[in-house]
Amino acid sequence: MNDTILLDPTAENAPAQRARLARPDSLEGKVVGLLDISKPRGNVFLDRIEEQLAALGITVNRYSKPTFTRPAPTALKQQIAAEVDVLVEGLAD
Repeated sequence: MNDTILLDPTAENAPAQRARLARPDSLEGKVVGLLDISKPRGNVFLDRIEEQLAALGITVNRYSKPTFTRPAPTALKQQIAAEVDVLVEGLAD
C-alpha cells in the first residue's frame, strides 16, 4: 500500500496560470522594490542589493512580510504593486 502524501507549498487549491511579465530593458527611471520575507539574513542580502542599486542612482523601496511562514498580506501586495515597477524577493538562511 502506498501512503504518499503530497503537500502544495503555494497555499492555493488551484494555482492560477499567469504569463510572466516582460523584464524591463533597463532599470533607469524605475522604482525597484525589495521584499524581505523575514527569513534569517534575508535583510543582509537585500542590504547589499540596495547598496548596488543606490550606487547606480536607482530608487529603492523596502518592504517586509510579517513572517516567512505565510503568504504576504493582501494589503502589502497591493501596496507593492502600486509603488514599484520591479520587485526583488529576498530569501536566505
